[in-house]
Amino acid sequence: MSLKAKLVAAATLTAAVTAVLATPAVAAPAAPAAPAAPAAPVAPVAPVAPVAAEASSSSVTEEQWLADVAAAIAPARAYVEQRVSQPSGGKPAIVLDIDNTSLATHFHPLAMPGMAPVVELAQYAHSRGVAIIFVTARVDFMEAITRSSLQSAGYTVDELHGRGIGDLFKSVQQYKTDERIKVENEGYTIIASIGNNWTDLNGGHAERTFKLPDYDGLLS
Repeated sequence: MSLKAKLVAAATLTAAVTAVLATPAVAAPAAPAAPAAPAAPVAPVAPVAPVAAEASSSSVTEEQWLADVAAAIAPARAYVEQRVSQPSGGKPAIVLDIDNTSLATHFHPLAMPGMAPVVELAQYAHSRGVAIIFVTARVDFMEAITRSSLQSAGYTVDELHGRGIGDLFKSVQQYKTDERIKVENEGYTIIASIGNNWTDLNGGHAERTFKLPDYDGLLS
């Protein structure tokens, strides 16, 4: 996407959110559907890949997405619980992406409710002394709207990193890696980085990374 297109898209989103933003409800995980009766196999069947990997980017439903997010965030919750169980000093932090990681912006682009299992993880971690830091590809002139959305969804926002004009000339991955380095330079240890795109996670500077589903870029 060109720089001009990025700026136009950001401005359009800002105007839309400003006009209709209300306190967002938290998107609750979907209740599991009753299993269908299995069809009789006519030939040996290969092992089934995880649901998030199978889903078509043109057909994924919100119900399936919420279920897949709940499954994907469970290992992050387990790791954070284990990591903070014995205080080790220092300044632990979790770095979170925002769109379709912390907030459900694909299916609810105006209300932008929080993702329940991610909110719960952030609240638990913060209660154990972990800083909650958001690194987003949103431009920084949206900071007030973004911060309000996050806080309304139940997040504590210890830091919010958005892209300045100079950052628009970097790739998203390079920008996000550079921001994690800045967080480390503040004295934090990033115990977990969570996002729904590999550009949120690649580049190092986190003890563990946890990827949520994006369905081949649909939920970018």
